[in-house]
Amino acid sequence: MNEDSIKIARDYMDSLVVESRIVGAARPSSKVTLCGIEFDTPIMTAALSHIDLVGMAQGAARLNAPVSIGMGDNDELMRVLGTGAHVMKIIKPYKDKDEILKRIECARDNGAMAVGMDVEHAVNADDDEDSIVVGKAMKLPTLEELREYVELAKIPFFIKGAMSPHDVRRAAEIGCEGVILSHHNGLMRCSVPPVMMLGEIREDIGDDFTVIVDGGMESGYDAFKALALGASLVTVGKRLIEPLKNEGADGVYNVLRNMTGELRAMMLRTDSADLGSIDPGVIHRLK
Repeated sequence: MNEDSIKIARDYMDSLVVESRIVGAARPSSKVTLCGIEFDTPIMTAALSHIDLVGMAQGAARLNAPVSIGMGDNDELMRVLGTGAHVMKIIKPYKDKDEILKRIECARDNGAMAVGMDVEHAVNADDDEDSIVVGKAMKLPTLEELREYVELAKIPFFIKGAMSPHDVRRAAEIGCEGVILSHHNGLMRCSVPPVMMLGEIREDIGDDFTVIVDGGMESGYDAFKALALGASLVTVGKRLIEPLKNEGADGVYNVLRNMTGELRAMMLRTDSADLGSIDPGVIHRLK
């Protein structure tokens, strides 16, 4: 049995093919609104950590793309915010509650567009024990604790690690702005691919709730498939790492620009004038 969630997700993505609707098509718009802010692309930087997050944010800001960032202290967050990028700060589920509160307050008080919590990273992959991440103890937050964090934030709050209508519904019930579908680098074995869950989640939660898909986006063609099936936005992570390392902000800008071009090519070829008009019926699965 294949237990590699990353490979399962890649194989599923590659099984999806796209129907052409080119006759009479018009040039498309890839603009999207997130947290009340209009962006020129729905391709967002993933919540990466331990890299040059300032350079990543600078590259994304040049394209007017949204940014999410992962682990790092408040000083690093301030430097990222100083680039002028619109930033979602994803916070680990630390056992030390004060550490969570300080990070939420820093993001809220210094202009972050949103905060979120990476709940899936609270427990180990192979047992039910709380995890240790970069030397810090984690704890799976209760629903009551999550509700408290949402209320404290006073800016849009996202749950990262939701992977089912059950989790998305709970996030909505406690006041979240949206969710990020993710299994964090294959942390959950045998996980259903995020893109596979989109239709069921959209049918359950409706069109107004923000659903971001994280993990495995290698091209604008992947992004198109996810958006067609119900994603509000997608994130890209691994594809950015080497260009960021080798070319800095320019490398990030070029990847995001090229992926957005690929996305717009697919929109044109499926007669999708904007993101809201992409018809999920253009997606078919190879048998």
